[in-house]
Amino acid sequence: MMDLTAPFVAAPAGVFTVLIVEDEALVREVTAIEFEEAGLRVVSAGNGADAIALLASDPDIDLLFTDISLPGGIDGWAIAEHARKLRPGLPVIYATGYSPDPVKLVPGGKFYKKPYLPTTIIAAARELLAASNGRVASR
Repeated sequence: MMDLTAPFVAAPAGVFTVLIVEDEALVREVTAIEFEEAGLRVVSAGNGADAIALLASDPDIDLLFTDISLPGGIDGWAIAEHARKLRPGLPVIYATGYSPDPVKLVPGGKFYKKPYLPTTIIAAARELLAASNGRVASR
């Protein structure tokens, strides 16, 4: 479980923040490195409950990148729907290796099957961030 009592550190001006939700620690870590190397600040969660808590507590989150199949009863579809209630324009990218559910994208969301190329995800993130913020995420 994440430590919600830890001090919150705001993202530096001009830096986009992505919330990565992935239950597989190695995949989460590699994905975080890819986003960091692209110039984004990363926060991450291993399950839906932690993701929802981060969405509520970190106002700097600019993009949600979520796996669909997660432990704990809250899947990526539900996280995205909750995120959009908190922040109607939040860009969302979904990824999954397998999901028995039909695709339920939020408007404007993007969906990728695993395995995906990190460059594809970073390009999608830049496109969504540029469209949602009126800024080009060229880092």
